[in-house]
Amino acid sequence: SECFTVFSLLILLSTIMAAAHCMVHPVPARNFTLPCVLLNETFLSPFSAGSWSGLRRELGAPKIKHLMNEEKFLCCLWSASNIDCSLYRASMQARKFIPSEINLSAPQKIDWSWNVECWVRGRLDLLVCNLQLLKLDLRADLKVNLLYSGSELSLGAASTSSLQGTVRVAPCDCRDQASCQCLVATPSLNHTYLLWLEMVAGGTALGSPLMALQPTDIVKPEAPVKLHLELAERGQVKLCWSSPAPLPFPLQHQVRISAPPGHGDSQMLQVALESSVAMDNALLDSPSSVQVRSRNLRAPGFWSDWSSPYNLTLGAQVLYFPARTVTRAGSSLSFLCTFRNRSQPVPSRELVWWLNLAEPVPASQTSVLSSRVSRVTLPNLRATQPRGSFLYSALYCCHQSRQCHRAYAELYVVDMDFNISCETDGYLTKMTCRWSANPTTLLLGSLQLRYHRSQIYCSDFPSPSPDSEVKECLLQRNHSYECTFQPIFLLSGYTLWIEFKHSLGTLQSSPTCVIPADVVKPLPPSNVGAEVTRNTGLLNVSWSQPVFASRDLTFQIRWNPGGREDIPWQLHEVPDPAGSWAAMAVQQLCVQYVVQVRCRELQGSGYWSDWSRAAQSLVQDIRAPLQGPEFWRIVSEDPARRQRNVTLLWKPLMQNDSLCSVSRYIIKHQTPGKPPWEEFVDHGTSWTFPWMEPTHTVTILAMNSVGISAINSNLTLSQQMSTVDAVQSLSAYLVNSTCVVVVWSLSPQIPGIKSFVIEWRNLNKEEQVKWLRVPPNLRKYFIYDHFILIEKYQFSLYPVFAGGVGKARATDQFAQGDCQGLHVVLPIVFSTSVLLLGALLLSHQRMKKLLWEDVPNPKNCSWAQGVNFQQPETLEHLFAKHPEPMSCEPLLLEAEMVLEDISITKALGKEEPGDFLGIDSTFPNPQDSECDSACSSSHFQSSSFCRSCQDGEALAQGDLRYATVISSCPSSGLCRPKTSPGSSLGSCFLGQHPIVLGAFCRAAWEVGSGAVLVLPGCQPSRALSLLSSEGFSEPLGEAFPGSAERSLCYLGITALDRGQTDTLTDSSRSTWQPQSSGLLTEQEVLQHIPARVKELIQSSLKPKGAVPYVPQFRMAAAKGQEATEKK
Repeated sequence: SECFTVFSLLILLSTIMAAAHCMVHPVPARNFTLPCVLLNETFLSPFSAGSWSGLRRELGAPKIKHLMNEEKFLCCLWSASNIDCSLYRASMQARKFIPSEINLSAPQKIDWSWNVECWVRGRLDLLVCNLQLLKLDLRADLKVNLLYSGSELSLGAASTSSLQGTVRVAPCDCRDQASCQCLVATPSLNHTYLLWLEMVAGGTALGSPLMALQPTDIVKPEAPVKLHLELAERGQVKLCWSSPAPLPFPLQHQVRISAPPGHGDSQMLQVALESSVAMDNALLDSPSSVQVRSRNLRAPGFWSDWSSPYNLTLGAQVLYFPARTVTRAGSSLSFLCTFRNRSQPVPSRELVWWLNLAEPVPASQTSVLSSRVSRVTLPNLRATQPRGSFLYSALYCCHQSRQCHRAYAELYVVDMDFNISCETDGYLTKMTCRWSANPTTLLLGSLQLRYHRSQIYCSDFPSPSPDSEVKECLLQRNHSYECTFQPIFLLSGYTLWIEFKHSLGTLQSSPTCVIPADVVKPLPPSNVGAEVTRNTGLLNVSWSQPVFASRDLTFQIRWNPGGREDIPWQLHEVPDPAGSWAAMAVQQLCVQYVVQVRCRELQGSGYWSDWSRAAQSLVQDIRAPLQGPEFWRIVSEDPARRQRNVTLLWKPLMQNDSLCSVSRYIIKHQTPGKPPWEEFVDHGTSWTFPWMEPTHTVTILAMNSVGISAINSNLTLSQQMSTVDAVQSLSAYLVNSTCVVVVWSLSPQIPGIKSFVIEWRNLNKEEQVKWLRVPPNLRKYFIYDHFILIEKYQFSLYPVFAGGVGKARATDQFAQGDCQGLHVVLPIVFSTSVLLLGALLLSHQRMKKLLWEDVPNPKNCSWAQGVNFQQPETLEHLFAKHPEPMSCEPLLLEAEMVLEDISITKALGKEEPGDFLGIDSTFPNPQDSECDSACSSSHFQSSSFCRSCQDGEALAQGDLRYATVISSCPSSGLCRPKTSPGSSLGSCFLGQHPIVLGAFCRAAWEVGSGAVLVLPGCQPSRALSLLSSEGFSEPLGEAFPGSAERSLCYLGITALDRGQTDTLTDSSRSTWQPQSSGLLTEQEVLQHIPARVKELIQSSLKPKGAVPYVPQFRMAAAKGQEATEKK
């Protein structure tokens, strides 16, 4: 009985413990079977158990209310053969969830069971559960709902309390009664979901046990995409792919290689982590296709679908490594390449490289890595310059036959040369760093400043630190950036560098290290003062040192007279670092100076402070005036008072004489028998007093704050001296409206004249008398003033003696005729004008001689007969563009050869490189004929010249020559060419005698029947010439004595009949040279020519000197050009 009691207690304890727990089935990464339990509250009371065998009896029970919106669910305990479920309510005591270790699909004889499969879509945005009903007895009116609740707790730590108030419902779509699909949007990967099913079928409510789902365990990735071939660093070809959506966990991949029928079985490769696999050359050459799928590496998960097949033989024709890269300017970079032509590999030795398809890469920079891989190294790269929308350089790998594929490698070269400058403010509280960026660099990527602060000072070789931080910088004008460090550590070393971020990689500039205490920009000095010292005349500047200056400072002073912007500042370095004042010598003492001071630390690489506030010096007297003013008197009669009044006029002292101002003038009077007295004039430059004594001496002194002038001039007023007539004559000559010459002569035997005073005034206007003092040794003087020619002026001359002023001589009209002063100036002006005119005429004649030296007299030309050169439109008609077709040749002829429509026959015998065939001619001697044979008509359309060569070397001087065509037959057209086995050229007949022109210049040209082409001055050497002109009508002169003027025959260059010659018709426009073999020699030609004609030819073969020319133009030397074919 005791054993039974203990056994009963154990059963009761296990029942109580089971009632406090709910078993939850974890959802696996596969399909599983899930039973459904009848939701009958009368049958399944809380904590009561039922068996699966009772479900069939209760299917016909009364309709039970659907519990979708109520906080109720089944809490089940099961074993391998039995399951007990109870309906749990929120008001009941919480129960702990226990993960089930038993497969729910063990009881197979259950009428209501579902085959369930749940997964998270590859984009992690949807949870999908597919339900398939195993028994199809009750399918009518089937409604299914998926209830779920998420929790951050793990399954073992959660309880039923976590489901109170957090349950969500996801309706399931049952497209047919056999299967349903339930969708839960945006599941969180780090949550654990508890879910269960509630179904209503035929009025019967069913529920499933609880299930636990971890989203990361059931992810089904998307199928891999973008399968492609890439070239690896060592020249190996890899198959690469990518995932459509990024995942927060690594993947493992499977690669399936499917060979076509008859090429072997499929091959499966297992690949971990990396999204690429190496492919051997044999596999690349085979017609195989590849597929890839992926799965979570660290969790069970589902395999993705297979990717689309990728045919290896239809892959990229050209592969590069790297395909796209970014690097810094000045570095070197290597590229690899494989090339396939129509699916066949091209040997690497046949590959060449081009940059931007415009610049070939030298062969010295290329090498062979393997039989299929070519390598190129680009040294010392320059920064990429944008070309339109292209921000990179394109590197092409091509076949040596210049066959290129459109694929290329992208090369981004960034200028990473940044100058980072930092300065610490004068308060020593912050450090500001500035740097500028190239606009092209900003287009390629983003820039940011990184820094690392060391404890104290800087290392000898600063380098970027992995513990660096990013400093925010503000973009300023002109693509510059400004960053502020605050607070700062004055003695710490700040290592700074610029980081460039690009989609292809990250670049770093060379780091620089800055100590804030070494880059201080002090505050400007204060209390700046400036003054010009008395007696010494130095600019004395004083200041106070700025606050927070802990080191020795050096100072600079700049000053500007008057503070004018158009006058540059003067700069002065203060030699004493510890001083607070400085004195500088200045040129102008009586101006106001604007002075500023700045400072910087004597040691270190600090900066100059800003300029201080401007201080202005005061203009003050330096010393007493050097001398008194010059003055003159005007004597006027006062009839009312019966006295004479004297008005003193003086000119103000200049600053250099007064140094620097005059506060008043002192007029000192002295008369015989009376003590001297003084009068003071504070303002003005005139003073009037009565003259009553026979003799009155006046002295004017200048006075300022320093003292009175020491050197002063006196003027004695004497009635006796005013009668002395010392000036014999006075004349005034008007030069122009601004100058008058005054000429005078003195009476003999009147010495003692100290100076002269000239007065002048306008008699038509009441204005103050103007005067000036003249030295005593002059007898004429130029007065510069504004004179109105229609006004009347009076000029007076006063001799000044030591004892007084003599009698004046005056004139009120300008003298007519010559003047002693003018007869010297006018000849000089005239002679200068004559010289300038002569020089102009000489230069004109010289230029005319240079330009027209070789131009003949146009009246001697046949085309100029009857032309009136006096008419202005004649030259326009001669040189204007005519409506008829003109040759597209330059007007200024050059000594070069242009052959058009050349027909060359095949030469017999051995083919050897020969000379060009041409015609060489020259002018007759000038004494032979007065009519120049080179005169062309106004319809001159082309050039005719000959370039002679000796031993393959062209002469340096251009040689223009002409040929004369003589005809003894009526104008019957050109003769028909004939061919002979011994010659490649035809022959023409003069009378009954054939003349082969190849004897002249080893060349033969065809002319009209009965015409002889006279070629004087031809050398038996190679000659290049073109004769194609019209309009020549020349008398033969003495070339054929007794002959009449012949009609003109044209020299034509035409193709021979078919079958007799081959015409140059090469489409490549290349240069062809006829062969010289097979031509008749000179002796062979001359033996068929009559003696009279033979003498003419032999005399014409002698070289004759001539001066080549082109009408209206001089001919410059030019190089001979090869004959080119013109279609």
